[in-house]
Amino acid sequence: MRRPTTTLIVICALTLTAGCGSSSNSASSPPATTSSSAAVGLKANTTPHYASPPASAQVQSGVVQIAYRNISISPDALKVKVGSTIRWTNYDSVEHNVTSKEGPQRFASKQLGENATFEVKLTRPGVIHYQCTIHPTTMNGTIEVVK
Repeated sequence: MRRPTTTLIVICALTLTAGCGSSSNSASSPPATTSSSAAVGLKANTTPHYASPPASAQVQSGVVQIAYRNISISPDALKVKVGSTIRWTNYDSVEHNVTSKEGPQRFASKQLGENATFEVKLTRPGVIHYQCTIHPTTMNGTIEVVK
């Protein structure tokens, strides 16, 4: 009586394992795609979208704080007076940086670890777009510098 049960279990196990695995002829073949548009549809958008400060935004001066927290920037758009100093502080446990992309002043920080800061004194009016080059789609900002 034990032999038929053991044989049945072995047959079931072999049947299940025979159904597992790849259906292709070669184990090293890459997966097939049905169209080139399928791959494009899954492509990540890495283009930053820079916010603009509202026309009614208060003009700040002195040392203005920007926080890097939860892989985002707060505030991500602001207006400051010429001569103001911007201080970015990284509150995340992952590294970030600050890199201007366009505007009247160019700057770039080194990698900023947790609780590290980076400061820039803004000396010319204009609009500065900046980003963390490690996380550009979620960490980008705009500073409008006014007289």
